[in-house]
Amino acid sequence: MAKNPFLDFDMQGMQKMFDMQSMQKMMGDMKMPVMPGFDWEAMMAANRKNLEAFAQANQLAAEGAQAIFRRQGEILKGAMEDANRSIKTMLTDGTPEDRVAHQTEAMKTAFEAAIANYREMMEMASKSNAEALAVVSKRVSESLDEVKSVLAKPVRK
Repeated sequence: MAKNPFLDFDMQGMQKMFDMQSMQKMMGDMKMPVMPGFDWEAMMAANRKNLEAFAQANQLAAEGAQAIFRRQGEILKGAMEDANRSIKTMLTDGTPEDRVAHQTEAMKTAFEAAIANYREMMEMASKSNAEALAVVSKRVSESLDEVKSVLAKPVRK
């Protein structure tokens, strides 16, 4: 199976970017003013959790897309098998009128199946998107609470 670059998310590499020492080095390099008492570790922990949530949401979305692609392949295979059976029947059975009736019925059945399959694909996509969005939504809410908590702490001097 081919590698999916979206699934090969390097969480450890991202966490290294947001560790306290790296942040202090970056802050020092940027000549940022010192903010005594500000809890940078809590802010970095919150950012790590944000990255983890986005990675999880990405994983859920990718798994959903893979499930949809697999199902589309199954649907296509079934449709081709049905078309072959229908063609064989039309070429060998009954009078020309019977064949036209069979062809009309086959077209109706194929159209109804296509609508049902489309509905199924949309429901699968909607479910996958909802799962990924729930992860991100939950994390955004938690993250805002964490930031509020960090900012509410009295500043030490």
